[in-house]
Amino acid sequence: MEEQAVDIEAKRAVLESFAALYPWTRSFHTRPVRDYAFHLFDFAGSRSGPETRLRSFAKLLDAIKRAGKRSGLSTDAVAKICEGFEARPVMQTGPHLFLLIEPEAFYSHVFSLLGLSAHGCSSYVSYAVSTVNLVEKPRKGPGWLKVDGQPVNVFGLSRSQMIPYSLLSGPGCYQFELKTVDASPAGDVIAKLRDLLPKTQFERPAHALKAANLSLWPNLFGSGIAFLQIDDEDIADLVADHLSDETSWLRARLLEDSTFASCILTELDKLVAGPWCGWLSRSTDFFWFYENGKRLPLRLVAGELVHPATGLKAARFTAPELVERLTDRSLIPNLLLMFLVLSILPGVRVLGGSHHPIYYPLMRYVVCRALETAGLDTDLQHALATDDTPGAWGHRVIECSDEPLERLRNGGANGFDELIEGFGRASLADVCGSMRSFVTDPLWQELRWRLRDAAISPFDAEWAFS
Repeated sequence: MEEQAVDIEAKRAVLESFAALYPWTRSFHTRPVRDYAFHLFDFAGSRSGPETRLRSFAKLLDAIKRAGKRSGLSTDAVAKICEGFEARPVMQTGPHLFLLIEPEAFYSHVFSLLGLSAHGCSSYVSYAVSTVNLVEKPRKGPGWLKVDGQPVNVFGLSRSQMIPYSLLSGPGCYQFELKTVDASPAGDVIAKLRDLLPKTQFERPAHALKAANLSLWPNLFGSGIAFLQIDDEDIADLVADHLSDETSWLRARLLEDSTFASCILTELDKLVAGPWCGWLSRSTDFFWFYENGKRLPLRLVAGELVHPATGLKAARFTAPELVERLTDRSLIPNLLLMFLVLSILPGVRVLGGSHHPIYYPLMRYVVCRALETAGLDTDLQHALATDDTPGAWGHRVIECSDEPLERLRNGGANGFDELIEGFGRASLADVCGSMRSFVTDPLWQELRWRLRDAAISPFDAEWAFS
């Protein structure tokens, strides 16, 4: 009982800290969660300048079209998804690239569908982080699935084949094996999963998971909402599109301007050394390097991207070489560059998990400070300063112990309307459960102390772009 009281108090403290940084969220705590979801998807984007934003949004739409066609969606389905996204440019970016039946992914999509269905939308495009390892913790991560409490090896790979390899590793040969641990007998739900998942072999795990999710979607959520999932490979193609275009803002500023890239790195270093430290680090400079299935950090040194531990030169910081490396997937954009082309430039509202509501405004601050320091693009600076709720908490909003696999076992999409209606009626404070991803996080504990001691404040310059 005492432990439960401590948990309730810790959750209350998180919600208060959150409301201090995002005052508009306070009124939603006791309201139905569908009201919060409706609010987040109540966004039409910017229909007027600056030109940089309009052209960046057009490139993002082209990337969505390419991803839809590559996924095998019909021309009509792709057009429907693009039309819906253009009308309501909000993107869920929280879940990693898991199978849809992984609870972390499933309930994030349920939350998004709460918002979309409340607006009468019939299409949904979601971004899934795939710059992650097959195994993130022992028997946890995209390479594992829990069925009736039992760990299942998704691709049937040995430990050495899984650790520390990435979802974007390749080339290789991946197929859905769904092997139970210790050769335990497969249950009925695993048999059903095997029947639904693709039988083909894939070059990379990420390809397999995206194809599987397209197969699983109608069985879990019905056919009323067209679904497309993009990931970091699609973002790599989007960045390559920008850099291939001689008139692109990204190419001009990141590669051809002598100051902007260095200003971004300098501002990141300042942030790391300041009171908002811990939330946004300089893990790698603009790109990750992929070699033999492993992800390695890079540093921009004298016009070249270099692996700091070995001195290996991965690529020159020029358009032709970067485009070539992005195309062969030896380079993948980092999180900052991903958000730059997915949201900051095109003006898309992005939803994320417990860290997202803090690091994303700081990313926007870093970009705007770099523009200001370099004396560039006052029109874009103004757009960033006046954006309407550019990012928000939208992943792990629903914390539920029920297994999505039970839905698959009991008819899948048949109870979709009841699922949405049931969750939608519950209050936000109730449906988010213990908020364990916040409460157990040392960064959030530190943030609460800093707010309490006035070491940081929502009036800080770093928070001006939230």
